[in-house]
Amino acid sequence: MNNCNTKANNSIECTVTQCKHHCTESNYCTLNCIKVGTHEANPTMYECTDCESFEMKK
Repeated sequence: MNNCNTKANNSIECTVTQCKHHCTESNYCTLNCIKVGTHEANPTMYECTDCESFEMKK
Protein backbone atom coordinates (compact mmCIF):
# COMPACT_ATOMS: atom_id res chain seq x y z
CA MET A 1 0.00 0.00 0.00
CA ASN A 2 1.26 3.51 -0.82
CA ASN A 3 2.02 5.85 2.05
CA CYS A 4 0.06 8.69 0.49
CA ASN A 5 0.73 11.16 3.26
CA THR A 6 4.28 11.45 1.92
CA LYS A 7 3.87 10.39 -1.74
CA ALA A 8 0.62 12.02 -2.87
CA ASN A 9 1.26 15.07 -5.05
CA ASN A 10 -1.48 17.49 -4.03
CA SER A 11 -0.85 19.45 -7.24
CA ILE A 12 -1.97 16.54 -9.45
CA GLU A 13 -5.51 15.35 -8.83
CA CYS A 14 -6.34 11.97 -10.34
CA THR A 15 -9.31 9.59 -10.19
CA VAL A 16 -7.87 6.82 -12.39
CA THR A 17 -7.57 4.04 -9.83
CA GLN A 18 -6.29 1.61 -12.46
CA CYS A 19 -3.01 3.56 -12.78
CA LYS A 20 -0.03 2.34 -10.77
CA HIS A 21 0.78 5.98 -9.85
CA HIS A 22 -2.65 6.63 -8.29
CA CYS A 23 -2.60 7.21 -4.54
CA THR A 24 -4.74 4.43 -3.11
CA GLU A 25 -5.85 6.55 -0.15
CA SER A 26 -6.83 9.74 -1.97
CA ASN A 27 -7.53 11.04 -5.48
CA TYR A 28 -4.00 12.25 -6.23
CA CYS A 29 -1.09 11.10 -8.35
CA THR A 30 2.13 9.99 -6.65
CA LEU A 31 4.43 11.28 -9.44
CA ASN A 32 6.33 14.58 -9.16
CA CYS A 33 5.12 15.56 -12.64
CA ILE A 34 3.07 14.03 -15.45
CA LYS A 35 3.11 14.29 -19.24
CA VAL A 36 -0.15 15.31 -20.93
CA GLY A 37 -0.60 14.66 -24.63
CA THR A 38 -3.32 14.26 -27.24
CA HIS A 39 -4.50 11.64 -29.69
CA GLU A 40 -6.15 14.25 -31.95
CA ALA A 41 -4.65 16.46 -34.65
CA ASN A 42 -6.63 19.46 -33.37
CA PRO A 43 -7.86 18.88 -29.79
CA THR A 44 -10.90 20.96 -28.87
CA MET A 45 -12.26 19.17 -25.76
CA TYR A 46 -10.71 17.67 -22.65
CA GLU A 47 -11.71 14.22 -23.93
CA CYS A 48 -9.07 14.69 -26.62
CA THR A 49 -6.23 14.81 -24.09
CA ASP A 50 -4.40 11.91 -22.44
CA CYS A 51 -2.18 11.38 -19.41
CA GLU A 52 0.89 9.91 -21.10
CA SER A 53 2.33 9.02 -17.69
CA PHE A 54 -0.37 6.36 -17.20
CA GLU A 55 0.87 2.86 -16.39
CA MET A 56 -1.55 0.01 -15.73
CA LYS A 57 -1.54 -1.30 -12.16
CA LYS A 58 -0.29 -4.89 -11.97
